[in-house]
Amino acid sequence: MPKAAVTIFWFRRDLRLGDNRGLFEALNAGLPVVPLFIFDRDILDKLNDRADARVGFIQQEISALNDELKAVGSSMLVKHATPAEAWEELLTEYEVKNVFANHDYEPYARTRDEQLATLFSQKGIAFHTFKDHVIFEKDEVVKDDGKPYTVFTPYSRKWLQRLSETGIKTYPSETLLASCEQLKNREIPSLESMGFEPSSISIPGKEYTNVLANYGKNRDFPALPATSRIGLHLRFGTLSIRELVQTAQTVADKTWLMELIWREFYFTILWHFPHSATQAFKPAYDRIEWRNNEQEFAAWCAGKTGYPIVDAGMRELNTTGFMHNRVRMIVASFLCKHLLIDWRWGEAYFAQKLLDYEQSSNVGGWQWAAGCGNDAAPYFRVFNPTLQTQKFDAQLVYVKKWVPEFSDPFTYSKPIVDHAFARERVLSVYKKALEK
Repeated sequence: MPKAAVTIFWFRRDLRLGDNRGLFEALNAGLPVVPLFIFDRDILDKLNDRADARVGFIQQEISALNDELKAVGSSMLVKHATPAEAWEELLTEYEVKNVFANHDYEPYARTRDEQLATLFSQKGIAFHTFKDHVIFEKDEVVKDDGKPYTVFTPYSRKWLQRLSETGIKTYPSETLLASCEQLKNREIPSLESMGFEPSSISIPGKEYTNVLANYGKNRDFPALPATSRIGLHLRFGTLSIRELVQTAQTVADKTWLMELIWREFYFTILWHFPHSATQAFKPAYDRIEWRNNEQEFAAWCAGKTGYPIVDAGMRELNTTGFMHNRVRMIVASFLCKHLLIDWRWGEAYFAQKLLDYEQSSNVGGWQWAAGCGNDAAPYFRVFNPTLQTQKFDAQLVYVKKWVPEFSDPFTYSKPIVDHAFARERVLSVYKKALEK
């Protein structure tokens, strides 16, 4: 019996049925649509933490999508395999005419999609991908001469100009779900079957509008519940970026909108300069002679540096999978500037721990902290953790929450390094590297 011809929509970083561009296009393509998700073993097998909360979150979201699809007579097709293995199986199970997906911009994803595009072409399968994860991508916001921006402020101006010209179009994919393949009996792999276990870390919700009115005034104070904490939902597309930007436009305070633009700026940087994932954006900074003291790195990871704001941030991260953005800047600066530890070590640690880990933003933020990235400020900006604490946690509410022993000088760690000494040391090392 011949297999029925189908279109496959491949969910990746877009785990929602509403306002999903690629899904919308697939559902309009004229064939039954098989909704697919692949738990990618090329990624998952490298995770050290078998209770990684992000895996549990994805499994939870896929299960929720499956329940929604069952209501219209369909279900998710879920594979736990490498993408190459998954697609080899799929092409024997279905007569696949089209594959639809949304763009993924990270170096790993680009390589994966290029390899699969070759396979699909050999099999006579059309591979269609669409912009869904950002408002503007690739070459859509560039200088008048066509070159990419490398400084945020002029990029943001052009971004806003482009938005005023194009507006925002949404894609009501949720109204077309009857075009999905009618098959309700598929099961979703459990965490246990994939070698994982539930995490004790709680997942932030999707509500974000309550903080927007005062976002600019309150966002730098880590003791306040003043940030949206939806980075995880942006990372995996459980919220639509188009919805978020539309909401941001209705708020008088545009600070949060600018944060969304920063996100797209870093996407653009990683797209145009993929080497920056592992190398300094400014090549001269790869000549820095990092100390890379493993004991000091371990103390930083554990939140035992003797600097309370740094320790509070690291303990918050280790406990919750989240760290306040102001504190991220402080702890990153401390690692690179005070301890002279390579920013790539910190970036990799954040990649392990952050629920909202996004490679482009994380790399961009770490390079900013190290002074080697897209930043007009000179390398000799060295955050003073004590002054940062006085400015942003003057009552020590945040510090005492995460470092309760801080008030006892006999139990709290001595500073791992003197600030004045560390500042002079890093300036000397950076200067030496940049004079070569």
